[in-house]
Amino acid sequence: MEPNGPLNVGSIARLCANFEVDELRIISPQCDIYSLEAKKMALKGQRYIDKCEIFNNLEQAIFDCDLVLASCGRAEKSKDSFFESPEDIHKWILSLQQIKNLAILFGREDRGLTNEELLMAHRIVNIPSSENYPSLNLSHAVSIILYELYKSPKRDLPKDLKVFDLASSKQINESFLEIEEMLFRVGYLLKHTSRAKISKFKKYILRANTSIHEMNILRGIIHQINWFLNNSKK
Repeated sequence: MEPNGPLNVGSIARLCANFEVDELRIISPQCDIYSLEAKKMALKGQRYIDKCEIFNNLEQAIFDCDLVLASCGRAEKSKDSFFESPEDIHKWILSLQQIKNLAILFGREDRGLTNEELLMAHRIVNIPSSENYPSLNLSHAVSIILYELYKSPKRDLPKDLKVFDLASSKQINESFLEIEEMLFRVGYLLKHTSRAKISKFKKYILRANTSIHEMNILRGIIHQINWFLNNSKK
């Protein structure tokens, strides 16, 4: 997301080659990703820069993916946060089957991802580090997470894999646009408090590992309420 430095872009492209990533996607780059600096750092990962897709916004970049992980380096953790370690994420992914497209989202070098951007992901990954200096270089964070997801399973793996059926990031976010509109209409949401309330509701949906079928039911309820509001007598 909005990389500022070509050296980091080059380093990450090299890591994509190291860990056999299929594709590098960049959202609104703030530097020349095709610069000589980037290509020198990339080495054999230069093909990821040459073929990378550039997007104008986050939604375009991730909405074709089944599962989205987001990296967050913040030290503070509120009672509403639901950060997980790379190891826990690795074990969780190994317990699932039929994941076609997995996206790993990394934020800006200087300020990471916003709260709204983090809520576009199914799970948020946090790398444990020193409380005195928790901030990691972007490419270092990428290397740690890619390593954890790439390493071969050794033992204690589940014998029966769970079928992957989580509602996609696209499905959740489109549903919440409808939910928010409906809650404004019935007077539950107010402009100055809507963002906080919707964020808490979305966190609940993500923590509940809501399935495609369950999200479709929720969306059907919203459609029916909207139909009633449109057709009922004033």
